[in-house]
Amino acid sequence: MAHSIAEIAAALGAQALGAINIVVDGAAEPAAAGPGDLALAMTPAYGHALALGRARAAVIWPGADWQALGLEAAIIAPRARLAMAGLTRMLDRPLDGSGIDPLASVHPTAIIGADVTIGPFTVVGAGAVIGAGSWIADQVSIAAGVKIGESCQIHAGVRLQRGVSLGNRVILQPGVAIGGDGFSFVTAAPSNVELARETLGAVPLVAPQDPTWHRIHSLGGVEIGDDVEIGANSTVDAGTVRATRVGRGTKVDNLVQVGHNVILGDHCLLCAQAGIAGSTVIGDRVVVGGKAGVADNLSVGDDVVLGGGSVVLSHVPSGRVMMGYPATKMQTHLESYKALRRLPRFLRQMTKR
Repeated sequence: MAHSIAEIAAALGAQALGAINIVVDGAAEPAAAGPGDLALAMTPAYGHALALGRARAAVIWPGADWQALGLEAAIIAPRARLAMAGLTRMLDRPLDGSGIDPLASVHPTAIIGADVTIGPFTVVGAGAVIGAGSWIADQVSIAAGVKIGESCQIHAGVRLQRGVSLGNRVILQPGVAIGGDGFSFVTAAPSNVELARETLGAVPLVAPQDPTWHRIHSLGGVEIGDDVEIGANSTVDAGTVRATRVGRGTKVDNLVQVGHNVILGDHCLLCAQAGIAGSTVIGDRVVVGGKAGVADNLSVGDDVVLGGGSVVLSHVPSGRVMMGYPATKMQTHLESYKALRRLPRFLRQMTKR
């Protein structure tokens, strides 16, 4: 969809300069931008690339000389990534389809709201509820009794198991699985992992008489709050006897694992390949870096940031920045890292004495 520079600037709450009636229908990096594109040169590092493209208009950084950059129009973006959020929302293509595809299988007892789209080969189970304006792609599996709020986007191949409830405006990317059984097993006598935790490895481990793992079934389901987004191939396991919960506004990246009984607070951010083990409570506005992990039965306070690759093995109070394995305060981790790097030099000095 095409928009004028004036329209885009107004939508972003930004300042427009020059020929603001120029119309663009796409966005591009400066060197690849054509006359119909809005070039994205939001920091000085991208300014030189404008000369390599053919853009007439660009989003530029505050203080840039847009005329000297060869532009006919410009939008000033004090906060570049925030401008990107608004701009990409305006230029994104609308979702395909409308109504229920004849190849979808919708149980007669399911309740389908107004203006719902359901794609081919999607299965909607008995008693499921789908809120008004929701868009469901092809080959989605929605189990009996699942509740989906209004204006949700459920992309291809998503699996929603029994006991799952989604709030409004939830977005699930392809391959997401919500409500699978938690990884919860127990042996008749204390297992080696229990003994190792209890004794901190002080007692040698031997083969148990009965190594059989008995499955603990997941009865609790999953509750997803409003405005949650979950990335491709991520999973949220069902709770054992109460629901696993994901708070409103939380955003989850691709390939993230949220274990059974976990409670994720509001407006959290979980980056790729992060893992939250069972029964852990994560506070509000927590950021979990890529490949970071949190062990089971822990609590992480509000406004915590866990650096990429961190592994949390103990409770974390609110407001902490944690790094490393095991995760420690960022200042402590950096001091330890610096000391470790100095160790070879220190040893060489010791051997010369």
